[in-house]
Amino acid sequence: MDMATDLVVRGGTVVDGSGTRRADVLVRGGRIVAVEEGIAVGGALGADVVDAGGAYVVPGGIDVHTHFALPVGAVTSADDFESGTLAAACGGTTCVIDFAGAGREPWQEALATWHDRARGRALVDYGLHLTVTEMPLDPDGAAQRFAAFVEHGVTSVKLYLAYPDRLMVDDDTLGRALAASRRTGVRVCVHAEDGATVETLVAEAVAAGRTGPDAVPSVRPPSVEAEAVRRAAGLAGAAGAWLYVVHLSSRAGLQAVLAARASGVDIHTETCPHYLHLEQSHLEAGAPDFVCAPPLRQASDRAALWRALDAGDVEVVSTDHCPFTTQDRRRGTGGTGWTDFRQIPGGLSGVETRLSLVYQGVLDRRLSLERWVDATSGSPARLFGLDGVKGAVRPGLDADLVVFDPGATRRLDAANLHSRCDHSPYAGLEVTGWPAVTISRGDVVAVGGEPADPRPGRGRFVRRTPLRP
Repeated sequence: MDMATDLVVRGGTVVDGSGTRRADVLVRGGRIVAVEEGIAVGGALGADVVDAGGAYVVPGGIDVHTHFALPVGAVTSADDFESGTLAAACGGTTCVIDFAGAGREPWQEALATWHDRARGRALVDYGLHLTVTEMPLDPDGAAQRFAAFVEHGVTSVKLYLAYPDRLMVDDDTLGRALAASRRTGVRVCVHAEDGATVETLVAEAVAAGRTGPDAVPSVRPPSVEAEAVRRAAGLAGAAGAWLYVVHLSSRAGLQAVLAARASGVDIHTETCPHYLHLEQSHLEAGAPDFVCAPPLRQASDRAALWRALDAGDVEVVSTDHCPFTTQDRRRGTGGTGWTDFRQIPGGLSGVETRLSLVYQGVLDRRLSLERWVDATSGSPARLFGLDGVKGAVRPGLDADLVVFDPGATRRLDAANLHSRCDHSPYAGLEVTGWPAVTISRGDVVAVGGEPADPRPGRGRFVRRTPLRP
């Protein structure tokens, strides 16, 4: 046995779907080969040892919702696959799933473009979803298209119920996608905002002279999220298909998810750290750097989402990481400055801060350790076809591991983070609990929240499995 390639994570408290226990972790050839107490380091060459020092040893985080290098009109999201995955590694995330497609381009073009953007740049592993804006009318043709996605290792798609100018689909298109999903095992995700109602409210606000960021919560209220969830869930129920609602933001949207689930719909959902920690008062103050869709909500919505996360009713915390620099926010999507909120590029950063921000729920006794780990790694792996590769500290899986120091503190100012965005939505907030060591397929990629021997291009594309019947 050649121990030169071995790594032992020693003296930690392992936390994953199997529970919490004291154990060492032995890594060989980039995979976990043993999880047990008192692993001996033998052989003439020994093994590299990471001393966990009693800290938590958890599976590397999986962020199933990022937007790297996403063009939005004249501007592009601040992080590409290099800076975005470096930030991810520093914050304990070892796999991301990014959305391929910026509009209505052919899926082959979108997939090739996103692979080109990731190739030679990603520092940790990545997968891709495909954005779908149209479906063949013929059911067999629709199923064949989704089967082609599976052949390319892509087993999930996203359809938008908002943004009629470039992304929104009608109910017939969504229905065809759901029917194809049932036949092929491709997971259908939806951006749940009722686009027609949003457009009406936007027109009314602009006509009334309400053009600043403070108008955003009123033109995208919780009711439009709830209505879109109900519509999508009704179509999923009729098709007998699986449905995933991205970036759930409100108590009304949550209630719609729970009602659909109670009626027998196979519906799942995620929320994001900004909906757990931030409120719409930032928008009411007129700050364009807090514009996102759905918008930030009220304290009562935050509280409802924390409760649902604890109960497992919201299974996943992802980030919808899509930040824009201060300059690009002010340039607007047209490139010459925005005149109303419609031209402000929307999206917040989060890929580096997610694990710690959700861990604050453990400190506040809103979540158990196990729910924290499940929401940031276990559930994403199970729901998106990665559970045979990642998402647990188990022999046979990739050695994606995080030694998480529950006593470490970090102030979430942009200067302390690794995104190329020049501002942080959490500026001034100091969190307790931060990754001490991040390991990706057996390689130490971050130490103390800083890059360790960063090698752009070491990240691999992960082919994911379709839903099982």
